[in-house]
Amino acid sequence: MSAELAGIVRLTLLIGGIATLAALPPAFAVAWVLARWRFPGKVLLDGLVHLPLVVPPVVTGWVLLIAFAPAGPVGAVLERWLGISVLFRWTGSAIAAAVMAFPLMVRAMRLSIEAVDRRLEQAARTLGAGRWRTYATITLPLSAPGVAAAAVLGFARSIGEFGATITFVSNVPGETQTLPLAIYAALQRPGGEGEVWRLAAVSVALSLAALVVSELLVRRAGEGVRVL
Repeated sequence: MSAELAGIVRLTLLIGGIATLAALPPAFAVAWVLARWRFPGKVLLDGLVHLPLVVPPVVTGWVLLIAFAPAGPVGAVLERWLGISVLFRWTGSAIAAAVMAFPLMVRAMRLSIEAVDRRLEQAARTLGAGRWRTYATITLPLSAPGVAAAAVLGFARSIGEFGATITFVSNVPGETQTLPLAIYAALQRPGGEGEVWRLAAVSVALSLAALVVSELLVRRAGEGVRVL
């Protein structure tokens, strides 16, 4: 592996890891709300959460560009109060990856939370456990494999993100150029087929490993629920 390819892989893993960690807490909160609460507008919230899955990624990237531009509602605040900008930066790539991975993570965690037997929670409450103790000792441990699977699935989606990223933060070597963007750049160069093959092989290997881990965690979660 050349130094350039190693740098691209490191940047891809960094962006994927940060995007997953950033998206995990809000994704779990939304999954909890969708799994356990009943309220007007729940269907609308569910639709908004899953919107990035059905609209073209370029549209998502365009919306992010408008929001985080120096004159945008979010970008203006970041520029004025913190003096930072995420445009053409790896942080912007992480934001785009997190947004695209968010719906998949919410869905996986929602299914895991819904699979927890409510009778176990009710029994714990009957025995004197409070709401938070029941959550910490019953709900969270039983849904933990699903949460882990959601994190791995979100990571796999993050390292494969292309459309929203290139629209939002462009393709800047050494800054925003992850594996998918590097493959796109190599395709534009004459004689770049060899590099495309190398980049594609690494990308497929990373994504396949993440998906295998996710599937193993999902099966473990299902076996745990059946045992209970």
